[in-house]
Amino acid sequence: MSFSKWIGAALGWSFGGPIGAIIGMALGGVVDALSDRKDVEPVFKQGQQRSAYRTSATRQQTRSGDFEVSLLVLASIVIKADGKQDQRELDFVRQQFAHMYGKERANHAFQLFKNINKQEIPVQQVCLQIRQMMDHPSRLQLLHFLFGIANADGHVSEAEVNKIHTISGYLGIRSIDYESIKAMFYNSSDNAYIILEIEKSATVAEIKAAHRKMAKKYHPDRVIHLGAEHQKGAEEKFRQVQGAYEQLQKERGF
Repeated sequence: MSFSKWIGAALGWSFGGPIGAIIGMALGGVVDALSDRKDVEPVFKQGQQRSAYRTSATRQQTRSGDFEVSLLVLASIVIKADGKQDQRELDFVRQQFAHMYGKERANHAFQLFKNINKQEIPVQQVCLQIRQMMDHPSRLQLLHFLFGIANADGHVSEAEVNKIHTISGYLGIRSIDYESIKAMFYNSSDNAYIILEIEKSATVAEIKAAHRKMAKKYHPDRVIHLGAEHQKGAEEKFRQVQGAYEQLQKERGF
């Protein structure tokens, strides 16, 4: 599949708004080839948005491509958070995309990513568009991937944590959900409790109830609409919940 066909077929709501303007800049002349498609509403010229995206629009179902582009934009923000771009983080993005999408689609995505990465991204505007148009389970999956990028070099810097925390807030993700996902990337005696979103004083009954709740929240089927490639990514969060529960089972002896 050619680059223009890939990008034209993959996207829905992310063709509009600030993300659409970023894509327009990144794609350059390729966007002109999309302007006569009847199923693609917006057209971009010189990086300026001319779409029918509206801040009052009803939330549409997020396509795999919408998630993919949102991920690329947010990944660029996180990678540049500490003032440098570590090759291991860039390799992580490429490897994860290759794992999820296959080599050809991953190459297209990384080509787009390199051009996105040259831009100054309006963080708040981008996040507010994602918050409005993307469902909560998909936003949680975005957050999990961002921590994976930050941790690709074996260390999540303070600047990266602060940037992801800011993104999380703009995305409308509760602090307790943020801390749960963050704990999946740190080694601490309290991590199992944080992942399950409970206090260390929780009873066995509360631990069991928390496990059921979190297993439901992070179940891969919650992102089934994004396609099998993103369900695979969601499985990692689900395994972390299972691991936290099993750890507490051993510690508490139940």
